[in-house]
Amino acid sequence: MSSQVINIVLGGLGGQGVLTASDILADAVFRAGFDVKKSELHGMSQRGGSVSSDVRYGPKVLSPMVPAGEADFLLVLEPTQVEVNRPVLKAGGVLIPPDVIPLDKLKNKKSFNVAMLGALSALLDIPETAWLDAIHARLAAKLHRLNDEAFALGRQAAHDRFHLS
Repeated sequence: MSSQVINIVLGGLGGQGVLTASDILADAVFRAGFDVKKSELHGMSQRGGSVSSDVRYGPKVLSPMVPAGEADFLLVLEPTQVEVNRPVLKAGGVLIPPDVIPLDKLKNKKSFNVAMLGALSALLDIPETAWLDAIHARLAAKLHRLNDEAFALGRQAAHDRFHLS
């Protein structure tokens, strides 16, 4: 288990599932045995306004907020929010933009946030079972198969984009 704190910022617009995605992320890392802290910021309007969520995890996390310029990973669900959120990313940090997911292969656009988590999951040392258990705990049973497929699509997309083995 890593001894450092990992900082992740998720950004997008209200209604895209940013907060649901951050809840799933926080649950997955907790299930993997890490201490986790989460915070969220709603823009001017919840639906359609800027939304971001900070998730920090490691052996011991003291604060939920990711300091500016300290995010190890920036996951963005909306193209217009990439530059808005870029200042939180540290030098050498990883940007996961929305175009990492091939939308023509996504069966339902409502599962885009879970597909993006799949992309993030390929870059983190968190067991896939922890991710799937967290997804299933957060979403209705009738949505499990669709979201499992979206998650797998995201994992494959990250492998392709970031040339992972």
